[in-house]
Amino acid sequence: IKIILPGQQQTERYLRRLNREARSLAQLSHPSIVKIWDYGNYEETPYLVMEYISGGALSKRLGKPISYLDALEIIIPIIQALAYAHQQKIIHRDIKPGNILINESGQPLLSDFGIVKLTETDESQSLTGEGAAVGTLEYMAPEQARGKNIDLRVDIYALGVVLFEMITGRKPYVAASPMEVILKHLNDPIPKVRQIIRDLPPEIDQIISKAMAKEPDERFATANDLLKAIEAFFIKK
Repeated sequence: IKIILPGQQQTERYLRRLNREARSLAQLSHPSIVKIWDYGNYEETPYLVMEYISGGALSKRLGKPISYLDALEIIIPIIQALAYAHQQKIIHRDIKPGNILINESGQPLLSDFGIVKLTETDESQSLTGEGAAVGTLEYMAPEQARGKNIDLRVDIYALGVVLFEMITGRKPYVAASPMEVILKHLNDPIPKVRQIIRDLPPEIDQIISKAMAKEPDERFATANDLLKAIEAFFIKK
């Protein structure tokens, strides 16, 4: 059960957005998306009731390299879940290992669409608010960090960062302060995974680099395009 803690923003506009997004998310039906069973307000405290996943988050398994085949096995269902969400005009905006849960069967599921942005109408964009960098810094696309208008390609960028971290055991950009992390995402070259994992197939390195391109137009245009690139690698392999 997730609740909005006292002291967090609870303006009428914010609560209207939360209820609208909860209603939209409750309608999502995909085997790799954590289900929202209920939502509402209890004594003026907004809450979400979500499916319980007992296996914990992917973040608990990181800190050391995972074989690229195991990493792809984890990330492919998440890409499929995002492709479905994007078709419903929903952007996650906070893809990270902590929001990828593993169930008892070892299946990865995408969770916590709590800061999603609905893209269907101008009203939804105004309710979300422009000019605020929302997400987790280590996985945040450059345009998202700048507080610019975003689209589904911020999720593509974050997927690239997650895949990089799984395969290498480290984040692509590390710094002493949050501002320095942001600057690295904005300005530093994309690290080459093969400089860390020497036996990684070059095609996987290229897929990660394209997903993490600084300019959105240089990334995969959709989650399905990313999925097709991975499938093409396996066909070639």
